[in-house]
Parts: sequence; C-alpha cells; structure tokens
Amino acid sequence: MRIVIVGASLAGATAAATLRDEGFDGEIRLIGAETQLPYNRPPLSKGYLRQQERFEDQLVKPAAYYADQRIALTLGVRATAIDAKQKLVELEGGERVAYDRLLVTTGGRNRTLSVPGATLEGVFQLRTVEDCDRIRAATRRARRAVVMGLGFIGSEVSASLRQLGIEVAAVEGARVPLARVLGDEVGQALAAIHREKGVELVLEDSVAALEGSDRVERVRTRKGRVLPCDMVVAGIGIVPNTELLAAAGAEVDNGVLVDEHCRTSLPDVFAAGDVTNHLHPVFGRLRVEHWNNGYQQGRAAARSLLGGAQPYDYIHSFWSDQYEHTLEYVGFATRWDRLVFRGRLETRKFLGFYLDSGIIRAAVGLDRGGDPDDPKADGELKAAASLIRNRVSVDPAKLSDEAVELRSLVTPVTGR
Repeated sequence: MRIVIVGASLAGATAAATLRDEGFDGEIRLIGAETQLPYNRPPLSKGYLRQQERFEDQLVKPAAYYADQRIALTLGVRATAIDAKQKLVELEGGERVAYDRLLVTTGGRNRTLSVPGATLEGVFQLRTVEDCDRIRAATRRARRAVVMGLGFIGSEVSASLRQLGIEVAAVEGARVPLARVLGDEVGQALAAIHREKGVELVLEDSVAALEGSDRVERVRTRKGRVLPCDMVVAGIGIVPNTELLAAAGAEVDNGVLVDEHCRTSLPDVFAAGDVTNHLHPVFGRLRVEHWNNGYQQGRAAARSLLGGAQPYDYIHSFWSDQYEHTLEYVGFATRWDRLVFRGRLETRKFLGFYLDSGIIRAAVGLDRGGDPDDPKADGELKAAASLIRNRVSVDPAKLSDEAVELRSLVTPVTGR
C-alpha cells in the first residue's frame, strides 16, 4: 500500500512517524510546500523569536529519521491538484504521484492584511520560520513596535518583544486579550500582566492605516490614536488551506469536513490538523488550531489510514507562555452561562471552569493545574479533562472549594 501525505507539517510528519510506529511497512511519501523539514511552530512566537532556542531543536524529527524510516521527503514543492477518481496528486512541475490512501495536512495561512500601508517595510505576520527570522532581524534595530491583535500569537509576540526590551503598543478590538476564548474575567487578569510588563493596551479599537514613507513609521487607529513605531506585527488569525481538497470535490465548511476517523467525503482521502473541521464525540464539529491537536490528530489519522476503528476523541488542550506565566486550557467552549473559579484572580494562580447548564465544557489554569496530557501527572486539569469527557454535572460550590479534590468529582458515565 502506498500512503501519500500532502503537508509536511507537525500533523503530517507525526502521521508518517506513527505509521511506522504502528508497523506499516509500505511506501510513505511526505510532500511539503516549505523548504524546511517539518517543525514545531509554538517557539516562533516565544523562545525562538527571542533567540533563546535553536531552530534545529524545533524539528519534529531530525533529517536522518526520514531516511532511516524510509519516508520519502519532497520539500519546497506544492501540490496543485488531487484526482480522487484516479487516486493521483499532481505537483508543481507536473509530476503525478499515485496513492492508495491520501492524508492532507496542509494547515492554514495568515489572513490577508488589507489595511492601507500593509505593504510597507517593517510590517510582518508570523506563520513560518522565515517570517520569524525577518521579525528577529527587525528587533535588532527596533525601539517601538505595534502588535495588531491580542489572540495567542499577538499576546505571545507582545510578551517576547517586551522581553527583548522593545516598547510595545497592542491594538485589540475586544475589551481584553483573548476575550473570545477565555472571557472578560480571565482576559482582565492577562491584561493586567501585560500592562505591568509595560505593554500599552489599545483596546476596543482597530487599525485604520499603517503610515510611513518607505518603512512603517506609525499606526493610526479608527478611534484616532497615532502610535509611532519602527515595526508592526499583525496577529490577525489564519484561514485553513482547503482549496486543494475543495477543488477535488471534498466537503468544506470552515475547514475540510472530516468524520471522527479523520475521513473526508472523498474515498480513501483523510485529513488532519489546522485544515480540518472535525466531528468530535464530546464537542460536536470544531476546528482547532493548536499544537496539541496537530500532534494528536496526526497520530489518530495514521491509525485510521491503517483501518483502525478508534474515533478521534482527544479532549483538546493547549498552552500559552507569556513572560514567566503559563496559561493552560482543556476542553472547548464557545459559550458558557457560568464561570467558576478555584483560587483568586488577583493572585494570578487560579483555575477557571466554564459551565453550560451545569456541565463543565472547558477549564483554564494560570500558573496552576498541571499538564492535562501528561500520563504520569495527577494534576487538576487532568481531572477537569475527565469531568469534561464524561459530561459530569458538578456542584459549582464544590468546584470553587479548595478542600474538595477535583478527582473526587469524576464519576464514570456509562450508556453514552
């Protein structure tokens, strides 16, 4: 059997490695548009951006691994078409690659920055290591930066730039950082941290124009603020790279639609990672853009490619390092009717539980909770993940009571 993977990403490389780990001895070809070996992206906004970590240490696998495991790498070449009937992938230059089963892990790309002045020198977006290298070069001479957006990329870049000694003003349309994901209360705690570190938060506002002669010199906001700067980093989100699959006839809606086994609507075509809108047994349909999902879904897709029957039911989690603080989150909640805290927000060491009709949908920990994915750990967020998986109805008073161990609230649910 020949398995072709289009997208030399975390998900794609992890899937290739998992195929070998699971004993698959057939052909594997991994095709990627970037010229670099598959690598992990989280350090691009953190340690690698601050020049504290080496790129070689971010590789999913070292170069020798692919040769040793007979994984054929084709890098710096974009797939241009999929013929699902003939089971062929066409590449730039005209090569046609036959497959028995195909996995697409093409990820996403930055949203287009469309404000006036977007093409000025000194204006950056962050997605690839080359993007990060350009930002790193700019930080050597920059004194003042403007960051557009305070999602995860914007928040982490703001923190890293401040740690490099650069003055930072961050422009965000919401009332607090990460409001859509974490809500106002947790967002206020993060906002206080950024302010204490010297970030000027320009909230409930947006960028109207980037101005300068040849290089960006200032940012003008819609509310009339003028922010002088030497560089701009826009963290305005990504869009999934679904065009290849859509043109082949796959069903697409905010990502390519896959079932609980990572299967697209095309025969013998699977997908994993940022590009997917996947069906989850606990959360329903969702698209997730975090490292943990790329890794876990890459592994799940590999097993599905080999005929495995286990659904992809990972309870999603992610982390974000900002300054000396670590934020960890488990679950998935787009709405909640109650947010219950264990610990006090002002101490900046707390857990928050997002409840909907009495059921925990997600939990967040700031400098508290432990890694929910660590099999050896016995932390609070690991217990929260069990509560979320089992859809346990929990008394909010017990959630907030430090004397009540979260593990004691976990009761297995059967018959679902």
